[in-house]
Amino acid sequence: MKLLFVLSLVAVACHAANAEERRSFPADFLFGCATAAYQVEGAWDEDGKGENIWDHMTHNRPTTIKDLSTGDIAADSYHNYKRDVEIMRELGLDAYRFSLSWSRILPTGFANEVNPKGIEYYNNFIDEMLKYGITPMITLYHWDLPQKLQELGGFVNPLIANWFEDYARVAYENFGDRVKHWITFNEPREICYEGYGGDRKAPMVNSTAVGTYLCAKNLVLSHANAYHAYNNDFKPTQGGQCGITISVNWFGPLTDSEEDQFAAEIRRQGEWGLYAEPIFSAEGGFPKEFTERVAAKSAEQGFPRSRLPTFTDEERAWVRGASDFFGVNHYTTFLVSATEHLDVAPVPSVIDDEGVGVYRPPEWPVSQSSWLVRAPNSIYNALTDLQKRYNNPAFYITENGWSIAPERDLIDDDRVAYYRAALESVLDSLDAGVNLKGYMAWSLLDNFEWLEGYTERFGLYNVDFEDPARTRTARKSAYVYKHIIKNRYIDHEYEPETLTMTIDEGH
Repeated sequence: MKLLFVLSLVAVACHAANAEERRSFPADFLFGCATAAYQVEGAWDEDGKGENIWDHMTHNRPTTIKDLSTGDIAADSYHNYKRDVEIMRELGLDAYRFSLSWSRILPTGFANEVNPKGIEYYNNFIDEMLKYGITPMITLYHWDLPQKLQELGGFVNPLIANWFEDYARVAYENFGDRVKHWITFNEPREICYEGYGGDRKAPMVNSTAVGTYLCAKNLVLSHANAYHAYNNDFKPTQGGQCGITISVNWFGPLTDSEEDQFAAEIRRQGEWGLYAEPIFSAEGGFPKEFTERVAAKSAEQGFPRSRLPTFTDEERAWVRGASDFFGVNHYTTFLVSATEHLDVAPVPSVIDDEGVGVYRPPEWPVSQSSWLVRAPNSIYNALTDLQKRYNNPAFYITENGWSIAPERDLIDDDRVAYYRAALESVLDSLDAGVNLKGYMAWSLLDNFEWLEGYTERFGLYNVDFEDPARTRTARKSAYVYKHIIKNRYIDHEYEPETLTMTIDEGH
């Protein structure tokens, strides 16, 4: 009996020690999921919606998509939004980040013609979320520009800043009484570098010399216009906040050499500094070292001036500080070298301007997406760098996720491992004093994954794309994420007893 009593005391002491060591997420930390309109909505030409650049590209250049698919129906969230809100309740989400389809609201892209059916759809969706206490976070632009605006140049036309502000005002006027979290743009780098400087995203302009840079300046000015419109004319009565989401993967030096450290910094500036520096730095404008490098390269190549445009003093002041928070989409890490693994790139181009090489150790697990690996301390490294660089603004992780093959079953243990590692890195960031307010998993459900079509699946919920009803079924990762949200800590030993998802009381 005495031995049993001692063992019991030891067990109690161990449990108390474990509980003491367990790190918890703050009670007001927002847990959510994210999606994008073109990837999930479908209903591509229903109820007055206009054509966007992805509609146009998938219909006119179908071979650009790996499996020749489109987002015409996708997960059909346009007709299944109530089921999607039910999924949010099953997970116990605090928030849901989704994007508006510009051409569903303004079919031609211009604000003189507002589509009432588009407004009605988003009103119904927002109200359905709020009915169950789920905070809507709206992204105004997630890559689906109205085709009519692209025919006028899209983001290389400086008038885009006015057109985008007009669209933003329509959204604020119709939804801002209930929506308090606004994101202007999702991932400017992917819009500009992949869409205008390359051919990895619509509209595939592939102007490698200047496309990225013209887009970058016009997009940043568009963001500032939309931010100031909200801050000056809507925030006083609506009381919300407006920010921007930038893809910030981590680029660390391959070695400790000064050359590799500088190479990593140049890569960071060229990848995301182009968009973050004008808004969040104390000086404003494009990043200094990268600007100098592009100017030097441009001169060598015979250009009469730098291919990277400059901001006027007035523009620099207009953009600087124009954000209430920094949205971070983070997925992975690359190691950067000044001399090894050098990228092969068109001359001139952003990659050639950077002039560095990237490497991933073979022991890092790889997802279905060749670019996405699970690297140690990835989120922590990115966020603590941003914290120091930009004086610790308010952050939200607005995307973070892992892809699997479409033929995989519901047991996605590699995704579970990824999310647990990522959220441990989030806790490390919080411990380091990063002003992080929330985390949005990508994605709520399987969707159209851009040029990869349906060959990569990011969803916590599987979508049966062969079923006209687009049936949604929870994967194992959904149960693990639900457990973390409910308990506010990460239990690495937790295993769901069944894969039958239900709504907990209170959701």
